[in-house]
Parts: sequence; structure tokens; C-alpha cells
Amino acid sequence: MPADLSGTWNLLSSDNFEGYMLALGIDFATRKIAKLLKPQKVIEQDGDSFTIHTYSTLKNYLVTFKVGEEFDEDNKGLDNRKCRVKKIFLNSNDNIGSWFCKMNSAFLVPVEELVRANQPLLPSLLQSLVTWDNDRLTCVQKGEKKNRGWTHWIEGDELHLEMFCEGQVCKQTFQRA
Repeated sequence: MPADLSGTWNLLSSDNFEGYMLALGIDFATRKIAKLLKPQKVIEQDGDSFTIHTYSTLKNYLVTFKVGEEFDEDNKGLDNRKCRVKKIFLNSNDNIGSWFCKMNSAFLVPVEELVRANQPLLPSLLQSLVTWDNDRLTCVQKGEKKNRGWTHWIEGDELHLEMFCEGQVCKQTFQRA
């Protein structure tokens, strides 16, 4: 049975947050300020439905999702990446699918083409999918950054968060409030 992550959690420690933010392309001034913050997470869980609030003196962030369902994630105010990429199956024999960026109402561009051409995915787009890996809640984010996502899990009375992007891993530990 998946873990219950519900609760209010205060940041206890953070390792390699700057390296992670650098991999995301976050500017120098924002990285320096963000490193000083002690965010609080409020996780509301109803089975496989989640609402996660992250509060800090600089920015507040809200994400709502259901485990196993792709969703658009708007990171505006965090790393300013608007997540709106969709997996499309090109025909009935296509079992793998391809990731496309929706640039406007009628124009789709394969993500791989934009990355290969070193073009930004305007306005920085990706798609999120959260799944359970035993008692760990794992998110994979597809888009302009490679190997991006996060994992939440509980050990004892602590909530752990591992965020990763392009080889950089930030490990954070939260204590129940």
C-alpha cells in the first residue's frame, strides 16, 4: 500500500540545491535568494489524488495531480517553465508515442527537434507524470531538460525529497510540523 504523505512539513536540510537550480537555468540572483529560504510543504492526499502547496517568503507554489495521469504543470514563479507537452501516438501501430510541444492552437513540434536544434521550448514546456514506486512518489518531467523530476518518500518522521535535472541531484529533508 502506498505511503500517506499528508501533513505539514518544514525544511530541515538541503544538499546541492544550487547545483540543481543551475541545471534548471535559474539566474544567479534568484539562486542566491532561494538557497536562504526555508520552505514549508503542505501535502493533501486522498488516495492517489494530491495537492502539494510549497510556501516560502519568496514564492508560493501549488501543484495538483492524480497518480498515473499525465498533467500540465505550470512552474511559473519557480523556474518559469510552463509545462504543456503531450505524448501523441502517430498511428494505431505506434506503441511508443512521441513527445510534442504545443506552440499554439494548431502547431505541434517534436520535442527532440527543438532540443537537437538548441531551440527553447517556448515558454519552456514539459509534461509531468507521477507514479508510485513502492512507497515512493516519483515524478518524471519530459521537456527541454533531460532527466528531470523528483521523488518524495517518508522515513520515520521525516519527508524526503530528491529533485534531479541533467545529472544534478538535490536532496531535501523535511520534518513534520
